[in-house]
Amino acid sequence: MQDNPDEPRQETRVWDAPLRLFHWLLVICLAGSWATHELGTAWMGWHVRLGYTALGLMIFRVAWGFLGPRHARFLNFVTGPGPVLAYGKGLLAGKPPASPGHSPLGGWAVIAMLSLVTLQAVSGLFKTDDFLIEGPWHYAAPGWLSGFMARLHHTNFDLLLAMIALHLGAIAFYRWRLKSDLVRPMVTGRRLAPASSGIENDRWVTALIVAALAAIAVWLIVTLAPQPDPGALYY
Repeated sequence: MQDNPDEPRQETRVWDAPLRLFHWLLVICLAGSWATHELGTAWMGWHVRLGYTALGLMIFRVAWGFLGPRHARFLNFVTGPGPVLAYGKGLLAGKPPASPGHSPLGGWAVIAMLSLVTLQAVSGLFKTDDFLIEGPWHYAAPGWLSGFMARLHHTNFDLLLAMIALHLGAIAFYRWRLKSDLVRPMVTGRRLAPASSGIENDRWVTALIVAALAAIAVWLIVTLAPQPDPGALYY
């Protein structure tokens, strides 16, 4: 959603605290997942835990996209192709239309990032390295599905790295080309925007309930996975 160009802009709170906490926890999860993968098998236990955490964060964010304050909601920043193209043209000209929350282009980048992280977390539930690590749903999947999920887990991670690089490049572009700092608002919650576009509260009670339900959902996903037939483990 774009600013009203005729309304004065001032330091306004647009990002709620639960959304900002989600963002930085996701950064930690992704960085930790990459690091634990690179460090080898001794760290795979933490790699799995971070994967479960990322899945919980995705469940939370999807729910928060409907229950959170205005700028966290999907309906606020997911637009059709027209606004995206208009914003892209303005961006190339160095004068993109101002948006208090996610821009039309940034909104679709959010959807892409959430989709890739969700695919990464879900595919990890089914994959196995045939040695030490097995996803909880590995034994419930036929061989072809488990193999597909393993390939998806590796390929999707490369796409995720590319998306992260694009995200960091966009932050740098906005900072040096447009003189717009995208990092500070995700720390403080405030940015230059019309006062009418601000949020009134963080909805902490709702956020805590959603976070608890997301954690329960992940726990159920993991614990309710079918166990292997003990007889099939020996031959």
